[in-house]
Order: sequence, then C-alpha cells, then structure tokens
Amino acid sequence: MKTFDHLTVVGLREWVALPDLGVAGLRAKIDTGASTSSLHATEIELFERDGEQWVRFTAHLGSVVQLRHRRCEAPLVTMKTIKSSNGHAQVRYVISTTLALGDRVWRVEFTLACRKSMRYRLLLGSKALIHGQLVVNPGIKYVQDKPVFPVSTSSTGVA
Repeated sequence: MKTFDHLTVVGLREWVALPDLGVAGLRAKIDTGASTSSLHATEIELFERDGEQWVRFTAHLGSVVQLRHRRCEAPLVTMKTIKSSNGHAQVRYVISTTLALGDRVWRVEFTLACRKSMRYRLLLGSKALIHGQLVVNPGIKYVQDKPVFPVSTSSTGVA
C-alpha cells in the first residue's frame, strides 16, 4: 500500500473560510465527483471596475436553520457551462478567491450558483483538492480545525 506524506487528509465535510471575501465559519461539502467548486450566490450582477469585468453578489453562508449572508465583489475569471448529474446545463460566472482549510490557504475557482435547495452552501470540487494537495477519507467529517481567519489580502469583501 502506498502512502503520501505530503498530502493532507480531509473528511467528507470540513470547515472553511474565504478570507478575501470576509467569510469565516463556512461548512463545505467535499465532492470528488465535481471538478469545479461552487458557492451559493444570488443577486449576481456583472459590472466594470478599472476596465475589468467584476461580479457583485450575495453569498449565502449559513444553514437553512441559521441564515447568514454577505454582499461580495470579485473579479470575473470567466463564464463556464456546468452540467449537473441529471444532464441539465447552466452557464455560471466563475470567480477566483482564497480558501482557507485547516492550516492551508490557496486560490480556488468557484462558480456562483443558487444552491438554496442544497444542504451545504459551498461545494469543494476535485480541482481545489488537487491544488490544495488534499485526499479525502469519506468515512470521517471535520478532521481539520476551523481555519484561523486570515487577514483579507484584498478589498473584495463588501459589508
């Protein structure tokens, strides 16, 4: 059996933060079947800042029981067509922001989508797992400590 010492083990669910967006204490579902990560967002507006395309949106962060939301802004990376498991295609805005999980912080691309009917407001896909050098043990949950909220490295979070 091979082992990989440079990889960090995460469970099927983990606590994360999005420091550049000013978001902490967010529960994420780890989904190796999804290549792209996704963040629950509504009221999505495209706008221009300094000649660049940006996206303004409301990020929904809490659970169905404890609702929290935050108005955010981020540069637009691209638009991407995402196919759901039932074959339905949807065009989504894509942003890139820092993600903190345990003691690791790295940039992750997120599609902005309405995940209102989903239990978890953030889905962490396989591309993020690869870039973060993470492996998943689906038999455990919340293995990593809640990330210490790093100081924002940009002004993309909006109160």
